[in-house]
Amino acid sequence: MNARPKMARFWPPGESTRRPLAPRVAAPREPVDPARIGRRLVRGRAKGMDAGAVAAALEDARFDARQASRHEDLADDVRGPAELAEWERLDQLLAAAAPGTLYDPDTDDVIQAELAAEAAAAAAREADLREAQRIAARADELQALRELHTLEQTEPRTGDEAVREELTRRAGGYVQADVDAWLAHALAAHRGHYREPAAREKATGLLTPPVLAHAALLAELARLVPDADVDQLAFAARLATSEPEAAGALAAFLTRAHPRPPITDGD
Repeated sequence: MNARPKMARFWPPGESTRRPLAPRVAAPREPVDPARIGRRLVRGRAKGMDAGAVAAALEDARFDARQASRHEDLADDVRGPAELAEWERLDQLLAAAAPGTLYDPDTDDVIQAELAAEAAAAAAREADLREAQRIAARADELQALRELHTLEQTEPRTGDEAVREELTRRAGGYVQADVDAWLAHALAAHRGHYREPAAREKATGLLTPPVLAHAALLAELARLVPDADVDQLAFAARLATSEPEAAGALAAFLTRAHPRPPITDGD
């Protein structure tokens, strides 16, 4: 591409596009799990017990379960059945162990697997939180750039496709033409992280069909008419927004009609 089209201004003069900054992203609270609480209670009580003591505790749990079954208000209880199931598991565990074995949660393979899964889930939640905070901060930044009418000079970064979704969410689902046009121009001109072919390929699954069609059409038009001003290409955005399939088909047709010269070793 010999020339990079300039971005058009999509903001009405004197009209502010700033929206209130998004509230800070709070860390999600882990939901209370009564069944998990019940299993942990059983494990704490069972620590140091031998097979006989666990068998006696299991009988007590079965008695409690029979009593609870008589009360309709306990029909939805999940903690009691979880405790009974855990006593049954521990009873089987010690029955299969060597005589005299005492129960130790630290050597219980089931517990260790649960702890590993919980640690992995906590790490995933933390990563999701950091990503949400990054998206919110970047959305605030792009909002400020829009207010200053300097968005068109800004190079996109990895993850800005998700920021586009955040800005649209903040706008109540309204598709924001200025942000879409900014991304389309950057994708067409290979600006920012779109310099990398892998990023451009990934964008096809992250951006909407109108944005992708707009970028494809801009790239072909800029190649065919390198000195075209962005105002002369304003029709590309209108066509891509109203008829994205037609815009994409037109871009493909222009590519076939005027194929790019083959790349040689000297290029």
